[in-house]
Amino acid sequence: MNYINAFNIKVHPATLSEFVVIIKQHLHQRKKLVQFGVNSATVNEACENDEFRRIINSADLLNIDGMSVVWALRCLGHSVPERVATPDLADGVMRMAAEGKFSVFLFGATNEVISLCVENLRKLYPSLMIAGWRNGYYQPQEESSIVDQINSSGADILLIGISSPKKELLYDKFRDKLGVFYVLGVGGYFDILSGKTKRAPKCMQDIGLEWVFRLIQEPRRMWKRYLIGNNKFLWTLIREKTRSRKLAKAK
Repeated sequence: MNYINAFNIKVHPATLSEFVVIIKQHLHQRKKLVQFGVNSATVNEACENDEFRRIINSADLLNIDGMSVVWALRCLGHSVPERVATPDLADGVMRMAAEGKFSVFLFGATNEVISLCVENLRKLYPSLMIAGWRNGYYQPQEESSIVDQINSSGADILLIGISSPKKELLYDKFRDKLGVFYVLGVGGYFDILSGKTKRAPKCMQDIGLEWVFRLIQEPRRMWKRYLIGNNKFLWTLIREKTRSRKLAKAK
């Protein structure tokens, strides 16, 4: 798949349906695939954390998860067809899994939240095969046993609902030991799926104000990420724009 190289990250400007087709093909062929979403927080972390950037760039697919990144890439002169929000992608993957008889394992959130996710998925997709689930709170010494639990479930698909960069670092540590064929980092998707938090109205999503809706819902947890992170991302974009202009002149 074609990619855009910006902020030293290789993102894939595909549509949601294109991603689902690729994922389905790999699952049918039993080929391994890993995917993470890229938003402004991802870019900020990658610009400061070389190890995180290496792991992100080693993923097979990177969907453009935030409208701020869509706008930034367009500002840099790249063609981006649409934003592929990770919750929407996860919904699409679950629908495809139910239709294609692929089994899933849910890993992340609290026991209460993950249990509600399982309950809601069974209502939404009665034919979906849920191979197993586990909360996302653990000690380092438990990591190997968690991988064994995922592998023992026989799941085809693994959704990791843990915050960045923890989920990416965990995946990288055990990438060669995981037996699943598709891994998707879903961030806060489990909180949405369980009903614990709500997504912003579509009109707010389309104009890039979903972060305001989340900030109102969870001010203590999200204020630093958005109020400080957004300004940091803007400064990163200005630097990237300056760098791209210099490269263009050099050519």
